[in-house]
Amino acid sequence: MTDRRGVVAKRAENLSPGVPYVRGWNRARRGAGTLADQLVLLGLDSDFAGLVADVNVFGDGIVQLGTVRPEAAELLARLIAAGLAAESSDMTTKAPLLSPREAPAA
Repeated sequence: MTDRRGVVAKRAENLSPGVPYVRGWNRARRGAGTLADQLVLLGLDSDFAGLVADVNVFGDGIVQLGTVRPEAAELLARLIAAGLAAESSDMTTKAPLLSPREAPAA
């Protein structure tokens, strides 16, 4: 069973010829590393001790968060929501400025 992004596809335990597993795993490693850096800054690294890069049977990189406490998952969800809200607010308050040539005629 897979979702549209292939995330729930089985892990690649048995490799098939012609599937670019290394490329997918490398992308997952970069993503996991970026997330790990942010978790360290937030003091949540110990809550996500099972964070690892992996690859599925299709060669797509996946990041496994491991087993986490419900409180840590809720905090991560709130942080993501707050970041999205701040980003959305930032986009609406910073409308692009038009140069005098592009300004609409009065």
